[in-house]
Amino acid sequence: MNVIVENFPAYLTGFATTLELTAISGTVALVWGLVLAALRVSPIAPLRVFATAYVEVLRNTPLTIVFFFLVFVAPQFGLLAPLGFWTAVVAVSAYTSAFVSEAVRSGINSVGLGQAEAARAIGLSFAQTLSLVILPQAVRTVIPPLISVFIAMAKNTSVAAGFATVELVATGRRLAVTHPSDNIWILVGVGLCYLAITIPAGILASVVERKVAFAR
Repeated sequence: MNVIVENFPAYLTGFATTLELTAISGTVALVWGLVLAALRVSPIAPLRVFATAYVEVLRNTPLTIVFFFLVFVAPQFGLLAPLGFWTAVVAVSAYTSAFVSEAVRSGINSVGLGQAEAARAIGLSFAQTLSLVILPQAVRTVIPPLISVFIAMAKNTSVAAGFATVELVATGRRLAVTHPSDNIWILVGVGLCYLAITIPAGILASVVERKVAFAR
């Protein structure tokens, strides 16, 4: 336990990096996931094909492979710096956006088809129908699974430790090297930091889910 207290500043630095990575990646993933979900229900076939291919490839590819691609392949085309925080942001957000898209699409599909037909009947465009009619009704079913996606994303940020991003896992690994006899307590400290992120998010998901059930 003493090793956690003595190295609290190091844990705090790793926690801050993980929290920042989670917040930025979550925001980017939410925006890009909404765009992908809109493309997947678009009446334009090429856009549907692109979004579907993107989601299926990313959703069924391990996050580590996404990191490897961005770190070792993308730089050869001058697309990204080989290592660092922002590469981790791109990898985590690109990966998570596929799951966000699926959650939003399931919410869109839960809205009755008659709603879209009525919107088109009064002259609304696809974008207007989606933003003004469909999405507001889909929000109730979308928010709880989205929070679960973001909880998973917070844990997935640990993969960045293997790619030159000093977050919680990387911090724990460094402490384990300098304190080999306290490895268990070091891991306990890392776990507690992750719980400080995921437990409040889980509580929020439960509260939102109860409110949604009550609203229905």
